[in-house]
Amino acid sequence: MIDDAHPLVAGIQLRPTTMADAASRAEALTRSRAYMRPWEPVRPESFYTEEGQRDRLAALLAEREAGRVMPWVLSDAEDRVVGGFNLNAIVLGSFHSAVLGYWVDVEYAGRGLATAAVRRICELARDELRLHRIEAGTVLHNTASQRVLAKCGFEEFGVAPRYMHIAGEWRDHRLFQRILHDGPATGIV
Repeated sequence: MIDDAHPLVAGIQLRPTTMADAASRAEALTRSRAYMRPWEPVRPESFYTEEGQRDRLAALLAEREAGRVMPWVLSDAEDRVVGGFNLNAIVLGSFHSAVLGYWVDVEYAGRGLATAAVRRICELARDELRLHRIEAGTVLHNTASQRVLAKCGFEEFGVAPRYMHIAGEWRDHRLFQRILHDGPATGIV
């Protein structure tokens, strides 16, 4: 199930990222660059090219093979990328946790796609990956992302000073988590 496509809303699906997404990701990220600037690290120009996205996808897919990342994209009816979602820093053992990161193309923002995708990712994380919790952080003034997390059952649990280097500065972040289950941790060594 984790490697399947999941329809979210009319014409939009959540599916695993592939190398074939490089050009489409570059287009969506370029189109959304100004919109996402307040919430993103400063990126080199190469990040917004097909080649830069091929490099990024190669790294993501290698991390996926190692079990440390689960990358998905939102794609439209023509299979163009309109968003990206990752479970990063997946740790099993007694922790069974991951960190969620996501973005949605400026042309698709405000349609509930992030909320639908985060809900589905939480289901997959609980049912397929057997994760206990997912954490997410937002820049203090990113109220849109905070609303998405709240709608998806995340609770704020603190503020981390100078947590990430975003928009050229070390920025404070609100930290959120969602407990997915309280069953036993599987595969503890």
